Amino acid sequence: MLAALVDAIGESAHLAVLHGRDVLYIVEERAKNRPSLVTDVGVRLPSHLTASGRAILAALPKSQVRALYPNAAAFTARHEMESPIMKYSALSSHLDQVRQRGYATEHGEVTPGFGSVAAAVTDHLGWPTAAVAVTFLEDRVPVEEWPALAARIQKTADELSIRIHGRPS
Repeated sequence: MLAALVDAIGESAHLAVLHGRDVLYIVEERAKNRPSLVTDVGVRLPSHLTASGRAILAALPKSQVRALYPNAAAFTARHEMESPIMKYSALSSHLDQVRQRGYATEHGEVTPGFGSVAAAVTDHLGWPTAAVAVTFLEDRVPVEEWPALAARIQKTADELSIRIHGRPS
């Protein structure tokens, strides 16, 4: 399914699961002639920094997100560009926006110059089990195109939900 998404949009995609406060990348489909990414299979990144992690966190109950992020020490940055999400109130506000919009985003917080859009894969009860994300050079995909890209990603996430759990989210 990820390969079909990559073929359709020409950008790299991956599937990640929540592992503690991190996301763990379990599938990676690289688009032809695209730069390499840090999201190789087996790589773990802080979930609050990634679109994949934000998609999963937004689908969790707020009490569980709070338990994962009990204090400021739970937040980390990946590089000198500080993330706008370095405390629980900022994370909670961002996740509210993800829920309202229906998809998660990330702008250069994992790797400067790269953006990501993601949607959660859920079980038959609506519990997030994974997230599908597409990562790209931000200058190749204008922000105005992100909602249409998110719709394609959501379709793939829904198809995975059906295959894994028997029905869409």
